[in-house]
Amino acid sequence: MLSIANSQEKKDTLGWHKSGFIAANFSHAAFSNWAEGGENSIAGTGIFNFLVKYRGYKKYWDNNLDLAFGLLKSDDEGIRKNEDKIDFSSNYGKFAFGKFYYSAQLNFRTQFAAGYNYPNDTEEISKFMAPGFLTLAIGLNWKPNKYFSLFVSPVTGKFTFVLDQKLADAGAFGVDSAIYDANGNKIQKGKQIRPEFGASLNAVLEKEIFKNILFATKLQLFNNYTDKNSANRKNIDINWETGLLMKVNSFLSAAVSTQLIYDNDIPVPIYQTINGVKTQVGKGPRTQFKESLALSIGYKF
Repeated sequence: MLSIANSQEKKDTLGWHKSGFIAANFSHAAFSNWAEGGENSIAGTGIFNFLVKYRGYKKYWDNNLDLAFGLLKSDDEGIRKNEDKIDFSSNYGKFAFGKFYYSAQLNFRTQFAAGYNYPNDTEEISKFMAPGFLTLAIGLNWKPNKYFSLFVSPVTGKFTFVLDQKLADAGAFGVDSAIYDANGNKIQKGKQIRPEFGASLNAVLEKEIFKNILFATKLQLFNNYTDKNSANRKNIDINWETGLLMKVNSFLSAAVSTQLIYDNDIPVPIYQTINGVKTQVGKGPRTQFKESLALSIGYKF
């Protein structure tokens, strides 16, 4: 997550710098006649992170590609993915005054493989570029030191892509859904792109808090103050990632990471337990949260 694997450089010198990290995370649990109960499981995740940055006289340009894909297999269920991420960001800045830089930022996010609403594993609810998110912003970046930055933009464009017509027709991920006549015939396809324009704030902190223990967090906020529904203009989209990397030696490390997402335009399934069965009772905006703990075998280059 983030560029946590590459953020341990102690200083920046002028010119181009490249670094990368590739790792594999594994976890396994096995039970035999275990009185307290349990389920055998095995999981693995591949991680790739590549950073290219330029440091010039009173200007900088950072480019970061973050990829991850993981699978989980347990006794009672088939193989399911437990991690799926394609995340590319680019940040260009030129000195303005004091610790401030005029800055332009780009961020693109999507996933590799289809996602399902388990236990239903036949109907896809997401896939590559469904959704895809592209954010473009221009503003001021405050960089008081090497480990913290705060970017504020009053001019931000956010584009949500749902390049699967079936999902677009259903209005997935906030795009306008298809229109049907009284007989149920589709008279207008669902939109595959949802453009938004507003303001954004990005805060990034990456710091070694103890020897060989690195803390990183990235908060991204977006407000669509031009939403055609004025009631939605008070809503703020949130994407907050946090990680703690504990380095054991040159190739072995442990990491704890979390991600919190809230987007009022994205309906999330709502479940209730009815007669002991987990049952979907509707959809609505919800806070999404993911947490992982992993032991990694990796190589930094």
